[in-house]
Amino acid sequence: MTDTRWFELDTDDGSTRLRLSGAWRLRHLVEIEAVLVGLRLPARAVVDGSALIEIDSAAALVLLRSLSAGSAAADGLSWVGFNEADARIVEQVRGHLAASAAPPQHRPGSLATLGRSTLALAALLGGHVNFLGATIVAFAEALFQPRRLRLRELTVQLEQTGLTAIPVVALVTMLIGIVLTYLLGLQAEKYGANIFVVDGVGIGATRELAPIIVAVIVAGRSGAAFTAQLGSMRLTEETDAIRTLGLSPMQVLVLPRVLALMIVLPLLVFVGDVMSLVGAMAIAGPMLDVSSAAFLARLREALDARHVFVGLAKAPLFALFIAVIGCHMGMTVGRDTRALGAATTSTVVQSIVAVILLDAVFAVLMQALDL
Repeated sequence: MTDTRWFELDTDDGSTRLRLSGAWRLRHLVEIEAVLVGLRLPARAVVDGSALIEIDSAAALVLLRSLSAGSAAADGLSWVGFNEADARIVEQVRGHLAASAAPPQHRPGSLATLGRSTLALAALLGGHVNFLGATIVAFAEALFQPRRLRLRELTVQLEQTGLTAIPVVALVTMLIGIVLTYLLGLQAEKYGANIFVVDGVGIGATRELAPIIVAVIVAGRSGAAFTAQLGSMRLTEETDAIRTLGLSPMQVLVLPRVLALMIVLPLLVFVGDVMSLVGAMAIAGPMLDVSSAAFLARLREALDARHVFVGLAKAPLFALFIAVIGCHMGMTVGRDTRALGAATTSTVVQSIVAVILLDAVFAVLMQALDL
């Protein structure tokens, strides 16, 4: 089948040549598809575009599909006579067709998936350990050369991670104190042991709940902020500019954030301790008929100072791990916005898991030391 308006098919001298002509455009696609039906070319034919006015991607796609349906492999055809623009269009369409025709990737088995996940986790943990070591080295350098510490940046981070976090920490821990007192009070009322709710709330809140709740809040707030800030600086190549100026990103960017979080987290935990007890005292009066004076008197007897100190002692270690994870994820994020969002989410998850694991280690250690 031939149509001199769109192409001519020559089979002289034992060779086959398909001579394209006219304007192969989208508006003529119906006509072109109709005349290409039944076209058959041998594997080593020549496609000549010297008489072609122009061709767009839609027409090129129809042509290539028709030739493939006619048992002509696109790789075996010779494409001659096309101008530079038309040749580029045909080549791009051929590339997309080849990619779409690639065999589907086989899904790895469960064992292979487990192995890859294990290797990825090991690489991530190794990166965190290396970054922790680099942070400790930077801290040692600042300790011996105090002028290397960026006090202005440290002050800014103290405000952002500490002062601005007080309202949300106070609100959440006060509500936790109210809920904990309410739940314990429902059971204690059955046995007339209302006053002993103070013991459970005081010890539980100061030793375990307040440090964990505050650390989780900081992980979702400051840890994610560290990753977003440093990741954005990496995307805009500001970290590369810092290195070009002969400065250390660890000293300029990482160390102030780590130190600031280690300073403010114990203070935030103390705020959480106080507010959780305030919330407990507020609900103990109307619900358990325990006055504020009786609550404070019982709290003074039941709450030993060591419980408060144990809770406060956890805070700097929690802060160190949250800051290291957040800064490391930000400093190593991929250079695109999608990777930045994934790294920020991953930072929050990793930080919360790290806080819970550290708290479990503390619990076992304190039990062994009888503290």
